[in-house]
Amino acid sequence: MHGISRRSFLSGAAALLATPFTAQASDWQSVVTVARGFDQCHAVVVFQEGRQVLSEVFRGPSINKAVPVKSVSKTIVAALTGAAIDRGEISTVDATLGEIAPELIPAKADPSVAAISVENLLTMQAGLERTSGPNYGVWVNSKDWVANALSRPMVAKPGTLMLYSTGTSHVMGAVLSHVSGKNLLSLARERLGKPLNTEIPAWTRDPQGRYLGGNEMALTLNGMIQFGEMYRNRGRIKDQQVLSEQWVEQSMIPQTRSLFSGLGYGYGWFLGQSNNTDYALARGYGGQVICIVPQLELTLAITSDPTRLARSTGYFGDLIRLIENHVIPVARS
Repeated sequence: MHGISRRSFLSGAAALLATPFTAQASDWQSVVTVARGFDQCHAVVVFQEGRQVLSEVFRGPSINKAVPVKSVSKTIVAALTGAAIDRGEISTVDATLGEIAPELIPAKADPSVAAISVENLLTMQAGLERTSGPNYGVWVNSKDWVANALSRPMVAKPGTLMLYSTGTSHVMGAVLSHVSGKNLLSLARERLGKPLNTEIPAWTRDPQGRYLGGNEMALTLNGMIQFGEMYRNRGRIKDQQVLSEQWVEQSMIPQTRSLFSGLGYGYGWFLGQSNNTDYALARGYGGQVICIVPQLELTLAITSDPTRLARSTGYFGDLIRLIENHVIPVARS
């Protein structure tokens, strides 16, 4: 597996608490200079040791405006899955669609769809033909997004290959609504927005009225930071345990690898390493990023033009180099 080993992703952070190493404000100017040079980068905010050390808006909306975070929504759905497991609404990540939400499976689906597990959905290893990329338009124009996603041909055995697909995450969102009896917006506001003290506006719904589970959510930069800080602090914000420590730790274990970026992938998080320093990324179209680096007690949020591509070989690659070659070294200094 690329990058992070299967040891605990968060294990190094506690040992460093006694040795403060927050960089000086002037040190962060190199990060500002590089980020400003990316013409689709809108803003960058960095927290270290729980304190804001950098906040710059280069272009685009104001820092307090909720903006589309695109596929960072998938990481939010993964967090809500952890919240459902913490509450006993889903027994384990091994629970299958056939066991917990058989009503969602269309009659024309491949028989093996019933055996797709929650973990398969969270790690993009459902095995179904992708709804992202060139298939996205056809999928969102279908009459039933869940049925369409689950009726696609099986192109890999579940649990064997990462096939990045918004439809897979949307199915997971539909499962969460099914087991909780609440829509995804209510779950997001109650289980994340309220404890994180951040607004979560309503977003796109499918033809059945289900909120899109994997795209089009919106957060402010502070909301992005608070979400990252909650994961960095083992599921806690201040004195509230929002997600269990076990869930956060499980989320950071690489289960598969992206064919596009080469990064590992856990439960909604891309996982990488630079100079023996592990980091985790929530990534959205156009260059929306939440990054946590527990070893350095660091959380980073980046917003970008949501209408432009950010490929691993292009702007997203630039953002990875910004994190690895500038943010991490400055945070270490």
